Amino acid sequence: MVASLAIIFTLSTVVLAIVLSLLQVFDFITLGIFIVAFNIIQWLISPYIINALYRVKEIPQNENPKLHELVKNLSDKSGIRKPRLMLAQIPIPNAFAYGSPIAGNRVAVTSGLLKALEHEEVEAVLGHELGHLKHRDVQIMMFVSLLPALFYYIGYSLMISSTYGRRRQEGGGPALLGIVLVAFSMFLTYVCVTFLSRVREYYADRHSASIVEEGPRKLSEGLAKIVHTTRNIGRTRGKAQNLNAFKALFIADPDRSEIDSMAMSTITASSDQKLVQEILSQKLTTANRIVEIFSTHPNIIKRLKALQELS
Repeated sequence: MVASLAIIFTLSTVVLAIVLSLLQVFDFITLGIFIVAFNIIQWLISPYIINALYRVKEIPQNENPKLHELVKNLSDKSGIRKPRLMLAQIPIPNAFAYGSPIAGNRVAVTSGLLKALEHEEVEAVLGHELGHLKHRDVQIMMFVSLLPALFYYIGYSLMISSTYGRRRQEGGGPALLGIVLVAFSMFLTYVCVTFLSRVREYYADRHSASIVEEGPRKLSEGLAKIVHTTRNIGRTRGKAQNLNAFKALFIADPDRSEIDSMAMSTITASSDQKLVQEILSQKLTTANRIVEIFSTHPNIIKRLKALQELS
């Protein structure tokens, strides 16, 4: 879900750190402090960036009282305060939770979700998003996002120290080694961030199953329809615009719909439950497993199987 925030924070912080290091604007200690502060500021203002990017507006109580009541009931069951209910003007069916100390917690549904899913499936999806808020995933992933940037900072510092402190001894060897270490550290932490994101998605699925009556069935049907509908929208309208920046906020990655739907290419289910069962009957290939390593969301087949085990 919020791994995208971690990845965006990481990339922007690393680029800024590279520029400031090359310009020698700060010493290494000041630069390290600046990296931490820069990430915190990004986290604090990120809800406003998301609102602008996805045209998100708050849903008035009188405009959709049933949806507000649904979020209130699920929040009570989750043991958290009711977040602000938002609507994103995005045609694909999806939902996401986000927030910061200055903006408060928010849960958003897309216009496409309200059109494509039945009320009970929307309930299960909202239960998933409230699970992210209860587990404080936004805060967890914000701190995780610091690691790749700090690894770069440490590696770059060692590389500079080695290069300029021992120029007369080994030439460019230490510099090359430093670059390799920095690159490997950033790659490794990226893989770890995506792995943690997938784990948090499973936890949020489990939370939804625990607070929603027949949660595993409802969420399974909702996820299957989200992937299936997103694929169809992508084919008829082309790729949705501006979804990549914070795509891992969503309950399902829009860019994964084409990959996940490969397992659904021969499916012509006549009912929601049949759609789920036919997805579950598909074989999980080695290619699927490799792609998943670099994904912020679990493979749809594995995810539905996990929900089946809960039911």
